[in-house]
Amino acid sequence: MINTLIVDDSSLARDILRDFLEGDAHFKIIGEAVDGEDAVQKILSLNPDLVTLDIDMPKMNGLEVIEVVLKKIFIPIVVITSHGTAKNAYEATIRGALEFYSKNIFSASLTPEKRQEIYETLKRISSVKAHKTSLPIKQVLQPPPIKRAINAVVMASSTGGPKALSRFFSLLPEEFPVPIALVQHNSSGFDKSFAQWLSAYTSLKVKIAEDGEAPKAGTVYIAETDRHLAFKKTGGQGFCLYYNDDEPKNNQKPAADVLFQSAAECLRQSVISVVLTGMGSDGALGTRQIRAMGGITLAQDEASSLIYGMPKAAAETGCVDSILPLERIPEELVRLTK
Repeated sequence: MINTLIVDDSSLARDILRDFLEGDAHFKIIGEAVDGEDAVQKILSLNPDLVTLDIDMPKMNGLEVIEVVLKKIFIPIVVITSHGTAKNAYEATIRGALEFYSKNIFSASLTPEKRQEIYETLKRISSVKAHKTSLPIKQVLQPPPIKRAINAVVMASSTGGPKALSRFFSLLPEEFPVPIALVQHNSSGFDKSFAQWLSAYTSLKVKIAEDGEAPKAGTVYIAETDRHLAFKKTGGQGFCLYYNDDEPKNNQKPAADVLFQSAAECLRQSVISVVLTGMGSDGALGTRQIRAMGGITLAQDEASSLIYGMPKAAAETGCVDSILPLERIPEELVRLTK
């Protein structure tokens, strides 16, 4: 049983979350808090397995609650917020929250597949006992890749992704010589806030990818929410990014597999893929395709991943060239793209 505390100053929001969580027998609601001060007191006294936390609250906001609580005790915290506080939701992951969701997602239109995915993510998060900080020695599954011209890097992340990405991009140089296309599994409408927030952690240019855009070196292209981002050829050696509205893949839209597989077909051996922390297996099939076309494949290791789901699925294909701690991946990309 996962003892859960719901924190939100809106009684309607608390009722909606309670109804959602009680839809799975693994969750037991042990209390509710109506403001930040109430939240701190109840978290410390009830010691829940999981806390759902609003950002914009009276007396003490969600970011302040996270800082106060995590200085005293580690508790898995998931932020449930609105579009108006999206940038603060990403900041919450830096301060210690493990995931966040838009309040809008908990509606009657939530599909059974998405509902189950959220349940499974919350269950995994509730079992996290502390942040992982160890950085083991590099592991190599395949012989080191042969040097070749690289035209693009494609990346994927989900749960734990924002914090990992803020660190990852802070370690890449401003003159990084190729474009990077990124699928981060985000709540609908949170893409622009994500791009703005991530820009503060890197010297690279960060933007939402545009339909038909030719990617440029030193730029990070974020996939819009609710559309699949992909590569296609434009004649000769040229290529561009574009969107399609196909059905979700791996219950995700955008999906890493769509991005990776299109990059493999378009760029063949001149692309590098990177799979970071996240639930599920999105990116595994794409990793296999990139490797089959001669590209280079990297994945984050278990010790530095908040959730070792997506990178594990990629590794289990047997098609990952190198499994690395998060902080070693940027230097490997620099080496491979020189």
